[in-house]
Amino acid sequence: MATQTDISLQPYNTFGLDVKAQNYVNIKSIEQLKDALAQYAQSDIFVLGGGSNLLLTKSIQTPVFHINLKGISVVSETEEDIILKVMAGENWHEFVLFCLERNYGGIENLSLIPGNVGTAPMQNIGAYGIEIKDVFESCSAMHIKSQREEQFSKEYCQFGYRESIFKNSHKGQYIITSVEFKLTKKNHTLRTDYGAIKDELLAMNVSTPSIQDISKAVIAIRQRKLPDPKDIGNSGSFFKNPVISSNLFEDLKRQFPDIPNYVVSDSEIKVPAGWLIEKAGFKGKTFGNYGVHENQALVLVNYGGADGKDILNLAKLIQNTVVRLFNIQLQMEVNII
Repeated sequence: MATQTDISLQPYNTFGLDVKAQNYVNIKSIEQLKDALAQYAQSDIFVLGGGSNLLLTKSIQTPVFHINLKGISVVSETEEDIILKVMAGENWHEFVLFCLERNYGGIENLSLIPGNVGTAPMQNIGAYGIEIKDVFESCSAMHIKSQREEQFSKEYCQFGYRESIFKNSHKGQYIITSVEFKLTKKNHTLRTDYGAIKDELLAMNVSTPSIQDISKAVIAIRQRKLPDPKDIGNSGSFFKNPVISSNLFEDLKRQFPDIPNYVVSDSEIKVPAGWLIEKAGFKGKTFGNYGVHENQALVLVNYGGADGKDILNLAKLIQNTVVRLFNIQLQMEVNII
């Protein structure tokens, strides 16, 4: 294990922000992780995964641990399903493709989500009607102070909408090292009702879709709506979709009859944040070398050379405008450093 100094994190965050790490450690094994934690036992550390849910606004003075643990193995399987152990440094979309090639079902709706496997449970990633918790079996994580690995069940992780125990009471205490997923081998449950999946399948002339077809449909939709971080720096959805009271929704519906919505409960309605941001006039708006994407108002973008602080100020401007117009407080989904 070697520590590199004064390293640019530009290649390691999907916003493509040129922020320096004073000390950078590339972690490729559990042993290296334990050694690094022991070496920096008296320091706070910054844990970096795929860099996909991150807005860096300043240089990182604490040691940066870049988790690049690799490997996929079978824990157990039956004729119906299989449990896979996936190391934290595996790329999420590559893992989805791995499963599709073997006809393992359950995560096809989560195709093309950027980032690594280890960070997926932290915010309970989700898309098109599926969340990590739907296939999550357990995860292993190393306690930073004791360097002891522990296993966490689905119930213990307290998954919510873009939430888990690792973003709340256990924040900053553990490093996820691997995740176990329970996937189907046959008789897959297909989820095509969310978003535009059905329309996309129809355009593909697919009437009886496979999990591979659903993945292709999701990829096509995402590629039309979302910029590729390799081309335009971004972190995907910057804000969470807000859940509001039914009373507030009825008030808004009188003013905006076309407001889209998803019923959460008898008293709660989810409203798309992208619709609110677009109505507020931000979709496609540019501010020099950063702005809001022209096809998806949920996505803030770095066109090249932007400063993280500028993007953060834009996010706050959007929040303030949405509160003023709709009386809804948008929450940032991206972690701000």
